[in-house]
Amino acid sequence: MEVSQLHPPHGNPAPEALVLLGMSPEDLQTWLTSTGQPSYRARQLRQWIYQRGARHLGAITVLPRRWREAHQDVSIGRSRPVQQVQAGDGTTKLLLELEDGHTIEAVGIPTAERLTVCVSSQVGCPMTCRFCATGKGGLQRSLASHEIIDQVLSLGEAMGRQPTHMVFMGMGEPLLNIAAVLSSIQCFCRDLGIGQRRITVSTVGIPHHINTLAQQAHQVLGRSQFTLAVSLHAPNQPLREYLIPTAKAYLLEDLLEDCRAYVAQTGRRVSFEYVLLAGINDQPRHAEELAQRVRGFQSHVNLMAYNPIAEEDFQRPHSRQVERFRRILTRQGVAVSVRSSRGLDQDAACGQLRRRWAASTAGPIPR
Repeated sequence: MEVSQLHPPHGNPAPEALVLLGMSPEDLQTWLTSTGQPSYRARQLRQWIYQRGARHLGAITVLPRRWREAHQDVSIGRSRPVQQVQAGDGTTKLLLELEDGHTIEAVGIPTAERLTVCVSSQVGCPMTCRFCATGKGGLQRSLASHEIIDQVLSLGEAMGRQPTHMVFMGMGEPLLNIAAVLSSIQCFCRDLGIGQRRITVSTVGIPHHINTLAQQAHQVLGRSQFTLAVSLHAPNQPLREYLIPTAKAYLLEDLLEDCRAYVAQTGRRVSFEYVLLAGINDQPRHAEELAQRVRGFQSHVNLMAYNPIAEEDFQRPHSRQVERFRRILTRQGVAVSVRSSRGLDQDAACGQLRRRWAASTAGPIPR
């Protein structure tokens, strides 16, 4: 296992007014021509940003030197990798430092055929799921679209492979940052060639926001073809509130009704994410109740065994328990799969690397 300290921490520079990463080809061309450059420079600039990994305008040697010097304060929008961790199975986690000094995590999950990048949509998270390390630190802010896009570029560079799939399952609640999420998806499709059907947006569930996501996706992307993944983690309201305290504001029946409406509106099935916690939500009665909840509309259940975190005493269930849960759902006619855990030898649970880094770089405790 290898841990790399790539750069030392730095201060909090003022944000740039103009960020190129994520700009549409038309807007990029308009900006370049306004600075006296011919329109074909936009194609060159996009190639250097998305294919050649340019992190600042000075590195784009195809552009005139005097022009680069005159616009050196314009930001491409790249973050700084400060730590990289690679697990024995090849899963790679990056800790990225943003311009304001905040840090976020992104994870690359490789197989022989694909590279899936798990991206964050916020710095921290307000949802306070008890089994998630990210929620322990609360929410600092939402990410801009270029800060989301950069995560995919940075993982591709770190792993030496072109990302093929991406999931919004990192830090944060994507439905509290819909505009930036959809803007970044637009860029992934347009500039990186990652089609919508290879993209998943995961949510714990925010009242009224699933419908908003569908409507705005139609406006921004033309149609909704990405996968919506809803984190259930419980088959009934009391247990769900125990695991996800913010679920008090969103009854399970209402959430499922909104999911049915989403399927009718988009024609895309909903995936239900279910983290299995030993002795908490992994019993046969839970599987039977879950099957009753999700039957009757186009959906799929993804089961995953819990990745332990230090702050909670939840336990990871035995593989036999996971298989028993899966078999019950299958017998009840529910489409189900078991998602294998990756990177377990290097704190795979979301938010753990960031919390460990914060602890290691913190100053003395005030007394």
